[in-house]
Amino acid sequence: MQIRKFLPITDWIKTYDRSMLSGDLSAGLTVGVMLIPQGMAYSMLAGLPPIYGLYASIVPLILYALFGTSRQLAVGPVAMVALLIATGVGAIVPADSVEFIAYAILLALMVGIIQLLMGMLRLGFLVDFLSHPVISGFTSAAALIIGLSQLKHLLGLDIPRSSHIHEIIGHVAANISDIHLPTILLGLGAIAVLLAIKKFKIRIPGALVVVILGTLAVYLGKLDGMGMKIVGDVPSGLPSFGIPLMEWSAIQALFPMALTISLVGFMESFAVAKSIQAKHKNYEVDANQELIALGVANIGGSFFQAFPTTGGFSRTAVNDQAGAQSGMASLISAALIMVTLLFLTPLFYYLPKAVLAAIIMVAVFGLIDIKEVKHLWHADRQDLMMLLATFAATLTLGIEEGIAVGVGLSLLMVIIRTAYPHMARMGKMPEADIFRNVGRFEEAEEHPEYLVVRLDAPLYFANANRVRSFIEKQQKDKHGTLKGILFNMEAVNGLDSSGAHMLAELAEDLQRDGIALYLTDIKGPIRDIMHRHHLPEALGSGRIYTTLEEAWHCLNGRDPKLATSYWKQIG
Repeated sequence: MQIRKFLPITDWIKTYDRSMLSGDLSAGLTVGVMLIPQGMAYSMLAGLPPIYGLYASIVPLILYALFGTSRQLAVGPVAMVALLIATGVGAIVPADSVEFIAYAILLALMVGIIQLLMGMLRLGFLVDFLSHPVISGFTSAAALIIGLSQLKHLLGLDIPRSSHIHEIIGHVAANISDIHLPTILLGLGAIAVLLAIKKFKIRIPGALVVVILGTLAVYLGKLDGMGMKIVGDVPSGLPSFGIPLMEWSAIQALFPMALTISLVGFMESFAVAKSIQAKHKNYEVDANQELIALGVANIGGSFFQAFPTTGGFSRTAVNDQAGAQSGMASLISAALIMVTLLFLTPLFYYLPKAVLAAIIMVAVFGLIDIKEVKHLWHADRQDLMMLLATFAATLTLGIEEGIAVGVGLSLLMVIIRTAYPHMARMGKMPEADIFRNVGRFEEAEEHPEYLVVRLDAPLYFANANRVRSFIEKQQKDKHGTLKGILFNMEAVNGLDSSGAHMLAELAEDLQRDGIALYLTDIKGPIRDIMHRHHLPEALGSGRIYTTLEEAWHCLNGRDPKLATSYWKQIG
């Protein structure tokens, strides 16, 4: 393997110059400032002390800058993964316990190993099994769960953690009389400021603004003495090196969630990396190398007290807009976090948890995709049903189950769409060797003695009988005038033994009725499969043609030189 493919930093560092540094410096500082409050907020969402959000914002950023192929992706704590951590670890050990922290760090190691192995085995294509409607439905539901899970901090209520929306709403309703007025006022004020900054596109980090204003409000108004919950003491100093807890029972219990985070984290990261890369033509994002980079980042982070991380939507967008040119921006962001841990942690003592909750809620509610629902209502009702089913499953059954339902639905739709393939009866356009679907083109003329059909799908066990039924039905429509059937296979990109057997049996049955079966436009790999199943011999001599046009002319006797079968032509 070439060193630049395994270490992409060696590719861009060779051409790095001062003109790139200005953009990277601006972006690195901007994202770093943004990451401080976000990291603390997402750590709290994961059920961990806020300081661990800063720990997770150092080593993973550095390692991704070395191994990642995206030059703008901002890796670190994200809301979706934080909720998955809370759900997975919270199901095994109590929140706010020493074991909870140890298991969250172990989860980072497991996620890293899974992603690294997937990248080395070149399994990046697996993310393709999550269709866009499924991703949209899952993301919207998860965003709703994440946002509502912060109501306890926004309202000042003491309610148990849950990843089921009905349980969260039920707990809030049962404790509504205990809402802490100063907390909700401060939280709503923080939300209003964040939305105003976003609406008017003010070029300052909104999260930092509300952190400063909220901290000052608590300190000057002595709100902590009135019952408002604050972050309190934040340990200073860089995260220490340590080997994650290795407990076989914990590894077994955490494995399903580790696999889920590996896929969801990669999906989120790769999606945003590709969308940003589309605006930059000087590099390519490689799915398998991205898995390796995220895997190395999570493995390395786990040895320095980091929980699982991935690339985030909002910070990556800010990173790009602020002028990031390379991974140097991430290195600068990590340096800023280190300075904060060494010298600035006392400033966060009076930071209210309601403000961190406001930051999370504003960030995640923007992920609820109402536009996609409206679009699919008009464009594709099947995909809309898939979106809504994934959305409902995630809300009612849970995060892991929602993903499982989404993947299952995606695979089911693939099976349904190939099991019920599109087939067309074709005719020749006037004055041209062009064939079109007679159901769509009235001017397309069918041959009086030959039927032309086309299959737009692989031919395999799930649809072989349906394809045969379609051909036989079209044959009956032709009554007694039919001499042959031309089966156009230009869109067939797969053939299994069931499909090959069906073609041989169909040819034999048609032959008894005095009808010949001809095949045209066969791709090379399909031709190889036919050879292995001895299909040319079963069909008979002169029954396979290079193109539909060739077969048409030959069967009409217009060019005898074209009468040689396709197989004989290629030797």
